[in-house]
Amino acid sequence: MSEQRSLPVPDGLEGERLDAALSRLFGFSRTRAAELIVAGEVLVDGRQPAKSDRVHAGAWLDVTLPPPASAPAPVAEPVPGMRVVYEDDDIVVVDKPIGVAAHPTVGWTGPTVLGGLLGSGHTIATSGAAERQGIVHRLDANTTGAMVVAKSEHAYSRLKRAFKERTVDKRYHALVQGHPDPFRGTVDAPIDRHPSGDGRFAVVAGGKPSVTHYDTIEAFRAASLLDIRLETGRTHQIRVHMAALRHPCVGDLMYGADPTMAARLGVGRQWLHAVSLGFEHPGTGEWMTFDTGYPEDLRKALDIVGAES
Repeated sequence: MSEQRSLPVPDGLEGERLDAALSRLFGFSRTRAAELIVAGEVLVDGRQPAKSDRVHAGAWLDVTLPPPASAPAPVAEPVPGMRVVYEDDDIVVVDKPIGVAAHPTVGWTGPTVLGGLLGSGHTIATSGAAERQGIVHRLDANTTGAMVVAKSEHAYSRLKRAFKERTVDKRYHALVQGHPDPFRGTVDAPIDRHPSGDGRFAVVAGGKPSVTHYDTIEAFRAASLLDIRLETGRTHQIRVHMAALRHPCVGDLMYGADPTMAARLGVGRQWLHAVSLGFEHPGTGEWMTFDTGYPEDLRKALDIVGAES
């Protein structure tokens, strides 16, 4: 069912284009905002506006929001290159390859960890929404490395709690541009959706608390290899925090990386790998750590950076 929303334009949006203002108010893209305006689903003080109209503080908005799209069901088919690192009756740990999402989402038509496990005959916990059953944490589609999925219901419950309470040891390696100063430090900066509404995230006042600890493993001439430990687990957290330090992950064009450098190193995505994942086993209580090596594209880029130094 469509949802009708009525509200005044906040003072902070005075003078903004209408499509940009709607994007910031409701969290969807400017393109989607423009579509709603053109479709006649937006009124400003009772009149149909143009998407380029400037809004004034206190003007009354009437917006008809379409029903949210339902997430697609997982497609059970094996994922080439996805390796099972460990499995028992409670959990399965995989080494996730590039171009694979954790679970189905609206707009994603590629392979998923969940679909790959189901397609390979693995039993997954049914807890959680149908499209992300068994999923207790996520990696970006183009971030590779260690990821755990719950197979039993009690494992799902305990692992979800462990991630929420931050008792999981999540370690990443990232190749970033330049040299962070200091070489070792902590980024404590809140993250939320970027005001542009274009799918990026950003350091935003009033965002969700986000803490990233980093340490330089090796400094090269043009880049640094960092060991990163996440205290929180926000969407794009490492990528956003490194960009905020003005040392984006090599190849991360979404967050300001140098495209010339990415091309020279043959990197078509962010140089970011979930190298290690440690947690208490949900059944036995034993602390377990799982490590994964760099995939070929990241290893080759690191070799080139090293040879140039």
